Amino acid sequence: MRSDTLARVFVLGFVCAFFVYLFGPLIIMGVTAFNSSQFPRVTPFECFSVEWFDVLVNDEKLMRGLRNSLIIGLGVVLLAVPLGLAGALMLTQVPNRIRPWYYTIVIAPILIPGVVLGISTLVFWDRLGRMFGAGEGSIFYDGIFLTIVGQATFVSAYAMLIFISRLQRFDTAQEEAALDLGATHVQTFRKVLLPFLKPAIGSAAVLAFLASFENYNTTVFTALTSETLITVLASKVRYGINPSISALAVIIVALTLFGAVIYEIMKRREAAAERESARIARGEIETRAKRAALIADPALIIFVLICVAGLGTVYFAGTMGVEECKAEVKAEKKRTTEQRVRERRTLQMFKGAAPGEETGQGAAPTAPDQPAVKAKGTEGYQSIFAPQNLQEQAGTGTGEPAQDAGAPARGTEGYTNIFAPQNLESQVGVGGGTPAQDPDAPAKGTEGYTNIFAPQNLESQVGVESDKKNE
Repeated sequence: MRSDTLARVFVLGFVCAFFVYLFGPLIIMGVTAFNSSQFPRVTPFECFSVEWFDVLVNDEKLMRGLRNSLIIGLGVVLLAVPLGLAGALMLTQVPNRIRPWYYTIVIAPILIPGVVLGISTLVFWDRLGRMFGAGEGSIFYDGIFLTIVGQATFVSAYAMLIFISRLQRFDTAQEEAALDLGATHVQTFRKVLLPFLKPAIGSAAVLAFLASFENYNTTVFTALTSETLITVLASKVRYGINPSISALAVIIVALTLFGAVIYEIMKRREAAAERESARIARGEIETRAKRAALIADPALIIFVLICVAGLGTVYFAGTMGVEECKAEVKAEKKRTTEQRVRERRTLQMFKGAAPGEETGQGAAPTAPDQPAVKAKGTEGYQSIFAPQNLQEQAGTGTGEPAQDAGAPARGTEGYTNIFAPQNLESQVGVGGGTPAQDPDAPAKGTEGYTNIFAPQNLESQVGVESDKKNE
């Protein structure tokens, strides 16, 4: 393989990996929005359904947050764009010696964390409201107003950067020419500068709206009792989400693509109109290739694909039997669950039975050379309370003979004092055929008693009292 071919393969692979990384999460989220599963997932895909869009629309809390986000975004655009434009125009008017200091000051809000901006905005307006004696229901304690003001403090800096980049290409000689021709400063601004800044105004407005719409750090402090879309989504994520969130993402992405495609189509049509005017001025004739190029416009193709995808989704969602599919999936889940329960019970039954033990269920006998396996859970019983002692004493269940009556019971070999169980058998002389103990001999285990508390003293005392009575 040649080096240039290998380089193209690597570049193509990198580009594909980049786009997969960029659009992969969006595609996965889009698929989950049409899965009937109760949890957002791609596999297993149960049924194709658009029910989560209906759940999204009927979620009052989410819709209220969306409405507040739209109001706040519009307010931020109306406040941040003029502030950014004023800051950019002021930057062009200050002396060169002061310009770096001024630029640093107006850009500083971008570098301040959103948490600090939110808390400072809340504290400032609270103190201002107390100074004027405003109540809780006043504008000083309104969550939507405070959020607009708090977000505009740093969003206006973003808008200012866009205006600054546009003004760097502006020729100030046009303003000077307009002023020399008798125009006022207001007329010069409205008829010379604003038309030049029109693309920058649109870009700044879109950027300000998006920055406000997705902001959380500042909003969570300034919103107070009000809720925005981001705060509602954050609370839902903490307590569990359903695919309606994916449906909301699909709608946002679709609207974004739709707006971008419409803007691109309008821009291309304006450029085409300018070329057509130039062509007519030159007296050229439109060819078939030029007409084909207009039809094969990429923006128009994307727009058509989006419309076809939307119509196809609505069609399939209305024609496919969603309820029948859900019933079938539910029955399949039930069968799978029952099968798993049966397999688990069978596995537990075989694990609980000891090899070679007759359980009455057809267990296989143990091989002669295989060591005996103790019952499960009785491995630590080594005393007289061991369950195996019962089998050995009874001589049943395993086919082994009963234990010798004269031998000490299993686990009682260490009992050599007066409390030894063997003493009972020796005293009564029954059970094992052993003769009774000699009456004159001391009881087994009592040889050491030589004080007044010795048991023999009682017998001797009883004999003396009987002799005295006979006399």
